[in-house]
Amino acid sequence: MEFTKMHGLGNDYVYVNCFQETVENPAQLAVAVSDRHFGIGSDGLILVCPSEIADAKMRMFNADGSEAQMCGNGIRCVAKYVYDHNLARTETEFSIPGLATFPTSLRIETGRGVLTLGLELGDDGTVSQVCVNMGQPIIEASDIPVAADADTVIDHVMAIEGQELSMTCVSMGNPHAVFFCDDLNDISLPHIGPLIENHELFPERVNVHFVKAVGPNEFIMQTWERGSGITLACGTGACACAVAGVLTGKCQRNVTAHLPGGDLQLNWCENDNCVYMTGPATEVYTGHWPA
Repeated sequence: MEFTKMHGLGNDYVYVNCFQETVENPAQLAVAVSDRHFGIGSDGLILVCPSEIADAKMRMFNADGSEAQMCGNGIRCVAKYVYDHNLARTETEFSIPGLATFPTSLRIETGRGVLTLGLELGDDGTVSQVCVNMGQPIIEASDIPVAADADTVIDHVMAIEGQELSMTCVSMGNPHAVFFCDDLNDISLPHIGPLIENHELFPERVNVHFVKAVGPNEFIMQTWERGSGITLACGTGACACAVAGVLTGKCQRNVTAHLPGGDLQLNWCENDNCVYMTGPATEVYTGHWPA
């Protein structure tokens, strides 16, 4: 089986072109290829599949084999793969209302529906940056889901291991718990991340983010990703943190997210209530995995 290693800001996945390949057990394959000592090494597996309603379909599996609805960094890489490998190309423009226009676009089917992406090409004609319309954020507790006695979870006090943490919950097609704090160095993410991920409040588990706002248009974040652990970047998580920043009054709608792997530009647009995420996508190498 041929695979391609790609990453968005260090959030790395093994990509398989299912226009050409057949994967019988993707959950099992995800666990095998993700192993950083005995496999290829990645945060998970992403299948690039044919779609009847879009240019391609993305299926994403975490390193533990669980399937997720969406991956923001992953979908940028899927768009790059589809365009650069000539699986689909269009001349349809894509715009962030009132901010930017991209000359070409793709539509990718995901577990959250069909998302539209604008592509920025480098001097060599390949995709260098991708802007994704991530859709409207979900803040209703029951839809995230969060087992809370409230319609929304904004600045909710969560007690865990003797600490009281202020939590805001958002779904971007997958659930996120966002905790703003003054000093990220005070957080032991390897310890507290799995405790929150698997907390009884979250029936489908949750992605965990600790965030420091450093101005109205800028924040720093660290992530414990559901099913994968600490990752260098989480695209849906960055979007959720941007929304949480607005809901709590800590950030404005246009913001730069500083992640361990690099920066994302985010805009929660008032015109259509959608979150737009712009960032790089990188192809590392192609190889063969024994069938």
